[in-house]
Amino acid sequence: MAQQSIITKNRIVPIDKVRNVGIIAHIDSGKTTTTERILFYTGRSYKIGDIDEGTTQMDWMPQERERGITIVSAATTTFWKGIRINIIDTPGHVDFTAEVERSLRVLDGGVVIFDAEEGVQSQSETVWRQADKYKVPRLCFINKMDKLGADFEATVKEIEDRLGAKPAVMVYPLGKEQDFKGVIDLLTLKSIVWGKDPQGIEYEVSDEIPADIKEKVLEAQAKLIEHIAETDDALLNKYLNGEKIAVEDLKKALRKAVISYKLIPVYCGTSLRNKAVQPILDAIVDYLPSPIDIKEITGIDPRTGKVKKRSISNEEKFSALSFKIQLDPHVGKLTYTRIYSGVLESGTYVYNINRNKQERVSRILLMHANQREEIDKAYAGEIVTLVGPKDTRTGDTLADPNDPILLEKITFPEPVISLAIEPKTKADQEKLAFTLQRLAEEDPTFKVKVNHETGQTIMSGMGELHLEILVDRMRREMGMQVNVGKPQVAYKETVKKSVEAEGKYIKQTGGHGQYGHCLIKVDPLSRGEGFKFINKIKGGTIPSEFVPSVEKGVKEALDKGVLLGYPMTDLQVTLYDGSYHDVDSSDIAFKIAGSMALQDGAKRSGIALLEPIMKLEVTVPENFMGVVIGDVSAKRGKILGTEKRSRAVVIKAYVPLADMSGYATVLRSLTEGRGFFYMEPSHYEEVPNNIVQGMINK
Repeated sequence: MAQQSIITKNRIVPIDKVRNVGIIAHIDSGKTTTTERILFYTGRSYKIGDIDEGTTQMDWMPQERERGITIVSAATTTFWKGIRINIIDTPGHVDFTAEVERSLRVLDGGVVIFDAEEGVQSQSETVWRQADKYKVPRLCFINKMDKLGADFEATVKEIEDRLGAKPAVMVYPLGKEQDFKGVIDLLTLKSIVWGKDPQGIEYEVSDEIPADIKEKVLEAQAKLIEHIAETDDALLNKYLNGEKIAVEDLKKALRKAVISYKLIPVYCGTSLRNKAVQPILDAIVDYLPSPIDIKEITGIDPRTGKVKKRSISNEEKFSALSFKIQLDPHVGKLTYTRIYSGVLESGTYVYNINRNKQERVSRILLMHANQREEIDKAYAGEIVTLVGPKDTRTGDTLADPNDPILLEKITFPEPVISLAIEPKTKADQEKLAFTLQRLAEEDPTFKVKVNHETGQTIMSGMGELHLEILVDRMRREMGMQVNVGKPQVAYKETVKKSVEAEGKYIKQTGGHGQYGHCLIKVDPLSRGEGFKFINKIKGGTIPSEFVPSVEKGVKEALDKGVLLGYPMTDLQVTLYDGSYHDVDSSDIAFKIAGSMALQDGAKRSGIALLEPIMKLEVTVPENFMGVVIGDVSAKRGKILGTEKRSRAVVIKAYVPLADMSGYATVLRSLTEGRGFFYMEPSHYEEVPNNIVQGMINK
């Protein structure tokens, strides 16, 4: 416990000495291994955690240790050279993309890790785009330099070409593959060599540069200085006049360039062999922003709807964003929160703007993966966990009730796959509903709905692994025994052409009757635009209090679908006319009329069935290329191209998710177990007519 009390005692550092950093990358690039080394070298842990042995601190869930993958993002705090570093280790698997999305929303900087042999892979591009979306300054660490086929220069070139980044190469590798022993720092021209100490704590620094690479090193240094000088007018003048620029001035200019997304420093090493991780720690301290470098946050004043700015400091009024909910069996609901301004004390109340409620914060915790320390106060720039708030959800803004500011929410992708689930005993029916609700609270990409016609409970997620892990958690953490159906693809329906439609609901009974009548226009929208409702009622032909009822009826009809019962999307409904009865009109009558109008319009417009299309990357030895391409084409796949990577070939394609069930087994048998693939949701496309007919006739 000594180490933990040090964290609590030292954590109150000036705001410019804080770094909130995320470790992000493609699956199997070495994120968790790198994080474990960072914790070891900064003295946060006394023993290096190992994924294969299941002894990592950041992957603490049983499912993570068994599978050797990260499932939930884990937060921790450590220190390096007097700087407090709050680290979030994120998953690489696309099924858990929500964990990356929400972490990037609250971080000030990121370390993107690449595999030196594989280069820039699909998920690397995805996380890079997510970081771009939230304008997160970042560093690159090219890991696994000891791996057969490692190629530092090729990976740097891919970062430039495929990610559109401007890399500032900070180090030159000393050797590669099994001969990799360290790096040359290009700013100081010092060789840093790891050798005798197997744990990598001790290393030698010298001015010696091997003669065979000296020319290349000087060339790389000149290129680095030129890149940095281009971002600063004063340095550019010195550079053009041939003057020597001091290392400190280069570092200052580089820091500014990194914070304004002009340059991305690139380092290399091998985390598993404990070589060259310390320079990354120095780079986090030297180049990634502190909360104060971000200067201010922008939000909306909920009272006026106008843009509002707030500086990041302890003196400001309190504002924070909840970015993750976790249900802990011992403590209850944990709300992971990034504090942007002001100070939060335990035992006080905060105002949840999204829910329009006061929430009490009974305790404030600092997390180290799944261990926690209690603290009394949390300051601007900190990432802490709150115990107490009951109704707060992911993406909610917590603020001072007297001076509220609504911060930008976090957006998540829609689920693409679903399965039916039922409890093994009737007695567990109620418990199942409660369990699913708890899991949906934690995970914004997990959706649950009940099909009222069949009585089935349907759970939807980002992929088969995602749903498998959730079912596993139900069994282990919540003691729920459930039966699950086969995974089903999340189809959607849409309309083909613009039509006008009418919905009229008239029911005469002994007393009051029911009367609702509306006229709507249904128009198709582009893919991904969702649903829009426009009210164009003029002259009170439908009283304004009944318009929301029509919209509600339309939405209910959309959820049920028309052709095969799949939800409808990508259409616009315009309510332009109708009539009402002084006595008999009611909310329910107009709701039914709206539903009838939509169903009538959709049928006359013609229904198109949409299916999720996946972006697929298959990596196989060259001699299996033909057979794999043939198989992908047989699955209605559209081959986008192939590229050579080291001794393998990467086949890129768009493939319908419906044809990809059990693909891991198929690929293993086609490639004698030597092929592997990566798949992520891309977009929705219309299902060919012959397949739709087959589904209707089933």
